[in-house]
Amino acid sequence: MIVLHNFPRGARGVRVFWVCEEMGLPYRVETVTYPPSAAYLARNPLGTVPFLEDEGGVAINESVAMMLYLAERYGPTPLLPAKTDPAFARVLQLTIFGEATLGAGMNPLMMAKFAAPDADKRNWNVTAGEARMAAAIGYVASLIGANAYLAGDALTLADISISTALDMWKGALGKPIPESLTAWRERVQARPSYQRARLAQA
Repeated sequence: MIVLHNFPRGARGVRVFWVCEEMGLPYRVETVTYPPSAAYLARNPLGTVPFLEDEGGVAINESVAMMLYLAERYGPTPLLPAKTDPAFARVLQLTIFGEATLGAGMNPLMMAKFAAPDADKRNWNVTAGEARMAAAIGYVASLIGANAYLAGDALTLADISISTALDMWKGALGKPIPESLTAWRERVQARPSYQRARLAQA
């Protein structure tokens, strides 16, 4: 069985739960303490979450890698269009964008907000990072247009990846979501699969 290790309410883990729920894959969630236990560090020396284990000795970090692994290993699935589909490249781009640009860009902002001395909470790196994130989120908003989802008329890994990144932007950082993305975000997060994923570690 797929085992997913995550901190309580960790947004990146929700990405992977959501993919499992959409695909109907059985999985088990194991809660990771902070700081991680010695037993967890023996499994995952980085001590990060989420962390996926699967049959055959599979043990991987990186939430986007997990999403792609599940889609390829247990697909085909509409979450990842066929390689001959014109939407395939856009789905790959935006799925990775959700972490490599959005998630990674938010990490130092969250560190500044929750761990930096007061004098550094609004330093140049923070204000520059916020501006870069706002531009990146504006780019996402520009892609929606008349489409129901980011890569066309169907939910894909791209929607899951970016939607959960925006949860960090709004939840952890307290930043507003552009109005142009509100209807899309409400639509994807109204799905029963998302609701189940969000509660998988409640």
